[in-house]
Amino acid sequence: MKNKNLFLRILTVLVFPYSLAFAQHDAHLTGHVLDAETGEHLPFVNVQLKGTNIGTVTDESGHYLLKDLPLGRQIIVFSYVGYETEELPVNIIEDRTVELKATIHEQAQLLENVVVTANRYATKRQEAATIVNVLSPKLFETTAVACVADALNFQPGLRVENTCSNCGKTDLRINGLQGQYTQILMDSRPVFSSMASVYGLEQVPAAMIDRIEVVRGGGSAMYGANAIAGVVNIITKEPVRNFVNISNISHVNEHAGYDSHTDLNASVMSENRKIGAYLFASHRTRSPYDRDNDGFSEVPRLRATTAGARLFFKTSAYSKITAEYHHTTDFRRGGNRFDYEPHDADIAEQLRHNIDAGSVAFDWFSPDNKHFVSAYSAIQHIGRESYFGAGRDTAAYGRSTDLTSNTGLQYRFSYPCGLAKGDLTVGAEYNYNGLHDRMVGYNRDITQKVHVVGAYAQNEWKGKSWSVLVGARVEKHNLLRKPVVNPRATFRYTPIDGLVLRAGYSSGYRAPQAYDEDLHVAAVGGVVSLITLDPNLKPEYSHSATLSADWYRQFGRLEVNLTAEGFYTYLQDVFFLREDGQDAAGNILFTRTNAPGAWVGGLNVEGKLTYGQLLTFQLGYTFQQSRYTVPQQWSPSVAPQKRMLHTPDNYAYVLLDIQPVHDFTISINGKATGSMIVPHLAGYIPQDEETKTSTFWDLGIRLAYDVHLYKHYCLEISCGVKNVLDQFQRDIDKGENRDANYIYGPSVPRTYFAGLALKL
Repeated sequence: MKNKNLFLRILTVLVFPYSLAFAQHDAHLTGHVLDAETGEHLPFVNVQLKGTNIGTVTDESGHYLLKDLPLGRQIIVFSYVGYETEELPVNIIEDRTVELKATIHEQAQLLENVVVTANRYATKRQEAATIVNVLSPKLFETTAVACVADALNFQPGLRVENTCSNCGKTDLRINGLQGQYTQILMDSRPVFSSMASVYGLEQVPAAMIDRIEVVRGGGSAMYGANAIAGVVNIITKEPVRNFVNISNISHVNEHAGYDSHTDLNASVMSENRKIGAYLFASHRTRSPYDRDNDGFSEVPRLRATTAGARLFFKTSAYSKITAEYHHTTDFRRGGNRFDYEPHDADIAEQLRHNIDAGSVAFDWFSPDNKHFVSAYSAIQHIGRESYFGAGRDTAAYGRSTDLTSNTGLQYRFSYPCGLAKGDLTVGAEYNYNGLHDRMVGYNRDITQKVHVVGAYAQNEWKGKSWSVLVGARVEKHNLLRKPVVNPRATFRYTPIDGLVLRAGYSSGYRAPQAYDEDLHVAAVGGVVSLITLDPNLKPEYSHSATLSADWYRQFGRLEVNLTAEGFYTYLQDVFFLREDGQDAAGNILFTRTNAPGAWVGGLNVEGKLTYGQLLTFQLGYTFQQSRYTVPQQWSPSVAPQKRMLHTPDNYAYVLLDIQPVHDFTISINGKATGSMIVPHLAGYIPQDEETKTSTFWDLGIRLAYDVHLYKHYCLEISCGVKNVLDQFQRDIDKGENRDANYIYGPSVPRTYFAGLALKL
């Protein structure tokens, strides 16, 4: 009978969406929200009827009004960025307007973040089963970044490096593993395919991002293949109130090279807040940069435009439809002779991308907050026109198409379990990727269709000071003969207030399919390099373990957070790139094959300190080792060795924000990268070599001042310098015989910038 009643309630909400939610009782709620310390009225505070979608925000004077509320005793939740969430009871009476005033306190800045990536549902960061690092819009502003790739360096265990001086391809490495070991999510959906990952981190502008959540270590039990190193979840902005922001940041370097990006953001809400839309648009243009004046670029020319919207429609007090769509055009060109067609250049890598991506989700939860259902679908299509050529080759043009989709259904049941609380989550997903990459001149035609059907289940038990999570994901990949089962288990214990201890284990796998570097053709020594798959390539399996301690402490207005995380991952039949000579046309051939095994282990340490609004300091350091179990030889000209390429044993970052006076902020950021082994292919040099790089620092500074125009309207003026020490790589190859992949260090030279941001 209970199940029948639950089914009838769900059916009623779906068929008659407003019958339960917005009944006309003329029962209203009004009031204001004050700052507990100053007594000032706070504008734009979220006011929510707990357990429902019914809510509003305070106006510019700090007052609010909620109409036609459900009758009886209710809980009203007041939340605001930088303040503690306050919950107050109230009795809603028919034909009455009840007044409820709230006073909220400034929040401990380091403690209360709600994250979704750890468990696939919203939970407080301190209570999450695994450590989740959050990159906020404030970080994007203080570091003056234009896209996701620029921001990810400011997290422990993460490193983004430029891997091609012609096209500017980037690679994200988490805990020492290459980019293809990381699962990139867009709003929790895995629509970043192999082709999307080649340039994808540069193709998502910071202006459309609400936050980025990062989970280090294996996450395959929840997100499927390729989540061996970790998960990066890019969460787009949702509408919260009516506003418009317009901003521009323009950069210039010593060669008069420029990089300018302009962003437009607007949020629009209906009066009853049942419908909302967040609109975003971004345009970026950058000139090529030639460091050594040899006529060949080290940073490519770039023109990129993104526009889109995220919308919601509250179908009832307990259900909501959310949709997102964006379109991106991206043109990049590197090499030489930019005023000529690509085939008239000695070296040219030129690409035009047209990307369409979107998603839709329906979420429902029961009035008693025990049952949660989410149905979702996401899709991304990429059309790419390319030229990867050297020696004025007229046959190096190519065309590529890539379609990726993700469709799923998730159910969560929250239930009491003795003195603890239980959360059971089950779901099923279907992932598809259809890739066709054609380069007729190189006899290259990659056609790949991937079908993955997966199901997952996990249960989390939460007590007052502990939680245990156990789960597994089962997947059938069409390129593998048997289904793959990936278990996951984590344990959280809080022995004393402010100290969180965590331990976890998970397994993962990668199927023998094309990955991002296979779809990028690099110029080397006046020819190109191509990657093919060994016909006997076997799948790769992983086992990951983490152990961490997370400590928080508040001393008045001073807050301190220290985190130490040990990690270890073992890779069985690890994928390895081996140079296999040249083909008949003289192109360099690499084969992706299996090595017996490899392991990555180390320690991430992070410290955060804040003192009110005056000071914020953050420091992260990683020590790691990435080694093959048996020495590997990538080229006949170099000796076999166990150390993985492009993986320093030490790297760190630092962030410092100081607000010495009201409305004026000084921001300093830095990234340090220790010595590593970088491959250097023959061409400009007589034979293949390995170079041991020196340690380098990438420092930046930004000054910002807010000019208040009218009420809460504001104009922010900023300026600064990137790569203050100008530690751009100095031993770059010259001329058409260079190795385009021989690039490391900061991605830009010393660069000066200035910006304006109008916030209305």
